[in-house]
Amino acid sequence: MGHVVGYIRVSSIGQNTERQLDGITTDKTFTDKASGKDTNRPQLQAAIDHCREGDTFIVHSIDRLARSLGDLEKIVETLTAKGVVVKFITQGLTFTNDRADPMATLMMHMLGAVAQFERALIKERQLEGIAIAKEAGKYRGGVAKLTPEKVRELAAEDEAANSKGRSALAKKYGLSRESLYKYLEQAGRITRSKKTAEGAAQ
Repeated sequence: MGHVVGYIRVSSIGQNTERQLDGITTDKTFTDKASGKDTNRPQLQAAIDHCREGDTFIVHSIDRLARSLGDLEKIVETLTAKGVVVKFITQGLTFTNDRADPMATLMMHMLGAVAQFERALIKERQLEGIAIAKEAGKYRGGVAKLTPEKVRELAAEDEAANSKGRSALAKKYGLSRESLYKYLEQAGRITRSKKTAEGAAQ
C-alpha cells in the first residue's frame, strides 16, 4: 500500500489551511502559503518529489493546485507518470497513469479552463475599476509596506538628514507623507503630536 500525500495551498498567511483536507487522513501533508500563479512553490515541488509509485496525491480542489490549465495538466501528468494517483476532493476527480477514465480527463480540462476564464474576467474587472477610479481622481494605488529592517534604514537616513528632506525620503521609499510619518513614529523619530503639527504645516 502506498502513502496518502496531501497538498494544501493558501494565498496568504492569514487564510485557514485546516478546512481544505478536513476529515481526510494523510501520511504526510505539504502546505504552501503562496500565490498559485506558477508552479514554483517550494512545498508543491517537495510534495511531487516525495511521491512514489503507488502513492495517492490528494488536493482539496483544482484551483488549489494550479491557476492555469497548462500548469494543471503538467502537474497531473508528472505525478501520474510516476505511478501516483491524483485526487481532487471537491470535483470528485481521480487520475491514474492509464487514464482509464476519459470523462475525468474531459472534466479536468473543462473545469481548469472555466477557472482560468473566471480569473481573467476578475482581472479585467479590476483593471476597468482602476481605470474608472483614475479618471475620477480617486485611485491612489497600493500602499508601500516596509520591513522592520527598512524602517530602521529609513529612520537612520532621517536622522542623518536632521529631519530635513522628508519629501524626498518619502519618494525614495515609495511612501505617502502620512505613511512616512507613521514609520518615523514607529521608529521613535517623531511623536504623535509632532507628526500632527508637521502634517498640518504641509
